[in-house]
Amino acid sequence: MIEEITSKQNPKVKLAMQLGNRRTRNQTNLFLIEGYRELSRAVQGRVKIVSLFICPALFLGTNEKALIKQIKKDQALIYSCSESIFKKISYRDRPDGLVAIAEQMHCLLRSVSFSPTAFVVIAEAIEKPGNLGTILRSADAAGVDGVIVCDRCTDIYNPNVIRASTGTLFTTSVVEATSQEDLDLMRELKIKIIAATPSASQDFTQVDLTGPVAIAVGTEQLGLSDFWMEQADICVRIPMHGIADSLNVATATTLLLYEVIRQRKGKNADHFLR
Repeated sequence: MIEEITSKQNPKVKLAMQLGNRRTRNQTNLFLIEGYRELSRAVQGRVKIVSLFICPALFLGTNEKALIKQIKKDQALIYSCSESIFKKISYRDRPDGLVAIAEQMHCLLRSVSFSPTAFVVIAEAIEKPGNLGTILRSADAAGVDGVIVCDRCTDIYNPNVIRASTGTLFTTSVVEATSQEDLDLMRELKIKIIAATPSASQDFTQVDLTGPVAIAVGTEQLGLSDFWMEQADICVRIPMHGIADSLNVATATTLLLYEVIRQRKGKNADHFLR
């Protein structure tokens, strides 16, 4: 059954609007997921969707009905509303008629399943939601074992993190931990910590990344903290040939991740040629 909502003062609408606020997300352990692609990945990642607001007039395609049916099958409540009400809930300039309220997932650090040649991202105190979301998207594309968000500044359930990640937040192992907890696990598992910093003497293409590695990146303004710089096994830089002294943290992370892939593919090719 789909319930029709006709008032912007409806408590369900008010809750959805309030979930744009971090404090409300923390208090309720709920968050918003907007968009067909993001919701599809949330379903794929077995996120518990509590309720779904729909506005058929804003649908962009023909696949929405199947997704709504799947979400309804998983016991979510479905609410239909007008464009004016829906746009009060939406945080996008061009909404596509789907916004859900879902339960937050909090994974334990030791729940991450590491491969024999572990491949991890350590994201320390990333401040901008768009950057954290893009790091998650790149991490998913690179096939990492997990992303560890250390000493967080940005809420991983910020709507802009979810949007920038294109929903890969739900299909990638993402955990939050303190830097010390993360370091202890990296040492225990003998995963080499690679710190990205403009002050390093070695280019990122000059070091061996074929073994178990954790790519560590830091805040947009200051980079990695002294803690991680002192604990890193190797520090690397991305060479800059213009006026700028560094890349955006999400762009830098993407380059480093794909260098790991390039080196590992090259190593495998050499093995088969022997």
